[in-house]
This record gives sequence, structure tokens and C-alpha cells, in this order.
Amino acid sequence: VTGVQTCALPICFTVDVDRPGMLIAIILRSPIARGTIAAFDAAAARAVPGVLGVLAPGDAPPGTKLFPRDVSYAGQPVAAVCAESWGAAAAGARAMAMRFEAAPFAATFEAATAVGAPLVRKKGNVMEGCPFVEARGDVERGLREADVTVTREYRTPVQLHSPLEPHVAVAEWDGDRVTIWESTQGIFRVREQVAAALEIPQANVRVIKQYMGGGFGAKNGAAAHTYVAALFARSTGRPVQCFNTRKAEQTDAGNRPATTQRVTIGAKQDGTLTVITVSADVPLGVSGWEGGPAQIYHEMYACPNVRTDETFAYVNASGMQAFRAPGFAEGAFGLESAMNELAVQLGMDPLELRRKNFAPTDPRKHRPWSGNALLECYEEGARRFGWSGRRSSTPTVNRPSSTPHSPLSSLRRGFGMAAQLWPTGGGPPSYAMVRLNKDASIEVLAGTQDLGTGTRTVLAQVAAESLGARLGDVRAVIGDTESLPYTGNSWGSMTVPSVGPAVRMAAEEARRLLLEAAAPMLDVEPGDLETNDSRVIVRDTDRSLTFAEVTGALGNVMIIGKGLRGPNPGDVSIATFGAQFAEVEVDIETGIVRVLRLVAAHDAGRIVNPTLAESQLEGGIIQGLGYAVFEERVLDGARGVTLNPNLHDYRIPAMLDVPAIDAFFVGEADTRANQIGRAHV
Repeated sequence: VTGVQTCALPICFTVDVDRPGMLIAIILRSPIARGTIAAFDAAAARAVPGVLGVLAPGDAPPGTKLFPRDVSYAGQPVAAVCAESWGAAAAGARAMAMRFEAAPFAATFEAATAVGAPLVRKKGNVMEGCPFVEARGDVERGLREADVTVTREYRTPVQLHSPLEPHVAVAEWDGDRVTIWESTQGIFRVREQVAAALEIPQANVRVIKQYMGGGFGAKNGAAAHTYVAALFARSTGRPVQCFNTRKAEQTDAGNRPATTQRVTIGAKQDGTLTVITVSADVPLGVSGWEGGPAQIYHEMYACPNVRTDETFAYVNASGMQAFRAPGFAEGAFGLESAMNELAVQLGMDPLELRRKNFAPTDPRKHRPWSGNALLECYEEGARRFGWSGRRSSTPTVNRPSSTPHSPLSSLRRGFGMAAQLWPTGGGPPSYAMVRLNKDASIEVLAGTQDLGTGTRTVLAQVAAESLGARLGDVRAVIGDTESLPYTGNSWGSMTVPSVGPAVRMAAEEARRLLLEAAAPMLDVEPGDLETNDSRVIVRDTDRSLTFAEVTGALGNVMIIGKGLRGPNPGDVSIATFGAQFAEVEVDIETGIVRVLRLVAAHDAGRIVNPTLAESQLEGGIIQGLGYAVFEERVLDGARGVTLNPNLHDYRIPAMLDVPAIDAFFVGEADTRANQIGRAHV
């Protein structure tokens, strides 16, 4: 493989990669929720014209964990076919004629935890150590001290990531080295996992990712499509593409798991919280981790008595994956809904209830926040929403017959607000290089990924500011494990605060070297110089050289700065904060809910690029709107299969569903979090 350019498009998504002689691989998936593969006909599949490879049950290397004979969930990969075309691969898949023997399964939390439940995993259906309990203070005392208590049960559905670009990989071997183009949030993690699975050195695996059509936490590593592409490419000697169909994407690409949260919250008559408890049940799927809803209950408010317990059960369904603030989105729904119920019982403004219980320090870790502008979020969000005058809202547009609260109308208007936090702030390890070429063009090199968040632009901005260069002179090069220094996955809203500090350090070192080179040319000391607009300037004079004049004089001596991300401070907690306000209309006859407008005020430290950051806010709000109003994976209880594995029946918000959104940032740079003052995205 000779280069990175893989398609003629100026912006190349992995699904667009088209290598010469490329084959297509299809993954066959189980139609049953639990059982065994009783029979298959690999010979018949191989005999289909155009089929060049078959991976039947038991054929894949053990490290890939692919294609066992036991089936644990509907949608599980069970075999794969590689062919000259999609049609030939599909014909080969049909010729496999796989036969399954179904067995009893448990696809819900209740079924998996019942006495005598079918075994989902060898070590049991309930995660070891459950329930996970965390507590502070004296909950019983908090209940006794409360003048008002509210107890409610909240349920959240399974949410599917539904990216426009599905999981996809293209693999191509050159001798004993493989190049993989992958739609991923972590090129180095994919490299590590592929090398381990195929038992080859990491140096023999190159992973490239140029652009990606959505990930949201589901694309954090290699998966069946990656291994299938690599295995077939090695056996056929030709490039192979393997991607999830939309049905496969909606069936077996991860999800935000469902929760049941039993919440009790109590307060004094003046609104001072005395107790918060939650008991949560989380069905993970066949795999997952303890990313449950409890943590936000400990961190959001200054309450002295808090207790959470979470029970995680494995069920015969596709495994969970991280999904945009995993656990916190679910927990925020339960906690904030209970807070609003408490406000009603107290006869108190829900905004004032939250102000009353603002946590000036981290109540979970008992240390200060590195920065916290939540009170400013409350104030500015409420002002822009018109919270204090919300009862005088105008009638619904295009419904002139009556006002929303008229007896003649079935429409009712409601107003609500909620708060949130998300622990982020980035962290090591991340490495970066900044180099000035002979013509003074500048390259930022970092092995990170752009998920559509504008990482290339932001890293170029950080370098340009630190160097004193024109932004147009700077280009960020990312997304290739072979030529770029290591950075971690792009997840948890941590890309810029993780990689940005390394870029800044590298740019500052490059600037120091540039000034040392320019000083003798201007007959001054380096300390007498400053940089601006891609020029080196003698301070308090009109004498200067362009960057190009300095680098041109150096010839082929390249200026290279190196940087790394240091550890986070250990004496503070780092988080982002926000408050959102909503106006909602409900038709009490039809049950139709329309969100009319949303105002969102968020504190995320220094905003490097407001346009990009506000776009991320808007995207997150729309995704949250889908979670609240439209989205739910539906399983057939009798068969354990997904009934809505497409974007028609699994509905995500369309343009007509999106309300007026006013999303903005407040607060200042969080310099305790990191040296660029950035805490998010």
C-alpha cells in the first residue's frame, strides 16, 4: 500500500474507500436469541460463482472470538462469505443453509434474574459484585429529617446509535503487513486489537481513518467486520471491504442499555435536600460494563445523605456500548425528573430548587471543582428562555381556533428545565508534533481522530495561536497510525482537552526553535523577539522577518517541536455543567408530544471554535430529543429479535421534529483543568 489517498472524493469516508480489485464480504447473523448451530453447508457456499472465501463456524482464529457454534443473541455473527460482488456474496450466504437449534433465552432483566433463568454467560447472569453500592451520610436520618419526600420509578429505553455511516472496514495486505481503513473513534486501539487477534506485531498493522459519519461511542475498537475483512484479505490476497447493513447496524452495533430507576428524594420545606436514593436495574446485553446511572446522583447536588445501588444483568441481546455520556444521560433523566416532582410537592420553582442545592465543590470526592459556572448557566439560560414569564406564552402557531389552555383545545402547554454535569477534561497519554517546512507551511501531527467535531480545525487553531502564525498556514494531519504519534480514543468529550495541550506544547517548542534561528539573522537575542501573523518581529521596532524568510535561510534544516499531555491535577475535580429549558406541547386526545423550543446554557471551559462547539451542542440536543420522544429498540419477547432494525421503524428525529434551539456557552477558560483551558469536545 503506497499512500493514504483511497478515493477521489475530497472528503473520504471509510464506506467510500474503493481499492483496486476490492472484494466484498458479508457476515451471516443468527436469527435466534440462544441455541446452537446444528448444521451448515460451507462447501455449497464455496461452490457459488464469484465466491472466493468462506469463514464457517470454527474457522476463525481464536483471538478474533468469531463464529462459535453456541449462539447467545439474535444478530450474533455466525459465518462470513467473501466474493467478487455483493450479489455473489449474498448468494453464497444463502447457500450456507445454516440450521439452528433454539434454546430458552432471557432477553429482559426480569427474565435473566428469575429463579432458574437460562444461563446467559458461564459465570452467571448477574455481574459479579452486584449490586454496586455507594453511599455517604446517613440515609435513614435524611429521610427522617425530610419535610417532603417523593418516590418515583423511571424507566429509560434501549437507544441505538444509528450513525449514518455504519461500521465498516477495508483491509489490504502487503506481504506480512496489513493496512486497515476503519470508521473508528480509536485508530490505535484498532491497531492493538487486530495485532493481538491475528498474532502479528503492532508495527505490521496500519490503521487509517480520514472522516467518519457518526460514532457516538459505538466505534471504539475493532469488531467482527474488521476481523472478517482482514482475514479474507489475507487469504485471497486482495483488498476486502466488510460493512454492516443497516439491519446489522441497528441489531448488533451496541446500544445504550435500558434502565429502571427507583428514586426517592427528600427535602426540608425550604427546599434543602436531605436525602437522595436510587436503586437501578440495568440489562446490559451479552456484554458490557458498569456504566450505570448512579454517579450523577452523587455529584449533581449538595445533599449530605446519598445512597445508590445498581444491579447489572447480562441478557440474550446485543451487548451495550458507550453512548454519549453513558450512564449520565439515563441518570440525569431519573434524578432531574424527581427534582421536578419534588418542586411540585414543595410548591417551589424548580429552578430555585436547583439553585438552593448547588454544589460549590465535588460532593462525591470532597474537593473543589477546577471550574464551575453552573449558576451562570441557570441565570443566563433562564433569562434567554424567559423562564420568569413562561406562563404568558403565546398560542401555538398554525392552530388559531383556541389557545393551548382553552377548554376548546386538546392542546396543553408545559415548561420544564433540568441540569447536568459530565466528568471530562481529558488526560494523558497524548503526543503531538509541530513542524515548519522549508516554505514555512506548518503541519500539526497527532494520531487522533475527527468524528465530525472539527478536530483538524481546532488543533490547527491551537498551534497557530501558540506559534503566532496565520491559521491558513497550518494544517492538521491526523488519522494514521503509521506516521503519527500516539493519542487515545476520541470518546468522553475528551479529544481537544487531551490532544490540545500536547499540540500547544509542541507548537511552543517549535516557536522557541524558530526564535533561536531568527535571532542571529536579526542580530538580537531570542528574548527580544515575538511572533504574529507568521512573522518574527523585534519587539518595539518595525524590524521583522517572515517565517518563510527564516525557514528558507535554514534550507533543509527542519524545525520540529514535540509535545505531550501531562497528568490532570490531583486536587480538583474536572467536569462540564449545563442547564436546559424546554417548552413542550401535548395533545391530550392523541398523546402526541411536540417540543416547541429549547434553550441550553453550558459551561465547558475555553471555547476554541464557537461554531463547531455550538454545533456539537445542537447535535447532542437533537439526539437527546430523539431519546426522550421517539427512540426505542423493540424486542419480540417470544423470539428475542429486534422488531425495528431500520431507520423507518426505529425513528430518529427528522428536520420537522427539531424545535427552535438556542444553544450557547457561558463561563471562562478552565486553566486548572489543562493548559489550554478546555474541558470538552
